[in-house]
Amino acid sequence: MLTVADIMTSCPVTVGRNTPLGEIIGIMKSHACRQLPVVDDGQLIGIITDRDVRLAMNSPLTMRERAQDQALLTGVTAEACMTADPMTIESSAPATLAANLMKTYKFGALPVVDEGVLVGIVATSDILSSYIKLLGEEEEK
Repeated sequence: MLTVADIMTSCPVTVGRNTPLGEIIGIMKSHACRQLPVVDDGQLIGIITDRDVRLAMNSPLTMRERAQDQALLTGVTAEACMTADPMTIESSAPATLAANLMKTYKFGALPVVDEGVLVGIVATSDILSSYIKLLGEEEEK
């Protein structure tokens, strides 16, 4: 049985509750990710996604001054726009359970928590990568 541990990204990049929006955007760009677990004293307290960031920054069609954008980037923190207490999964859970939860709830990722400690994150891209790998192994047979 393929488990979440087999497909997850271990030791994910995280942000703290007071990380400003501008820094979050930079981290997402530099690490090519769309979801970041939010931690406080090592404990998972939320998750912030690229969608959360876009909603916090408002519509690009809304006219505002550049200074207002800068104020949002420096003044809004992860805690202000994250999803608090997100659904999680254990690393020993079947990978199919993670995929089904993500499909059902339309999540792009699930934080992986074992005994209260964040140990990874499983994203849609992780599931697709494992699927591609399995298909490749089937084709080789």
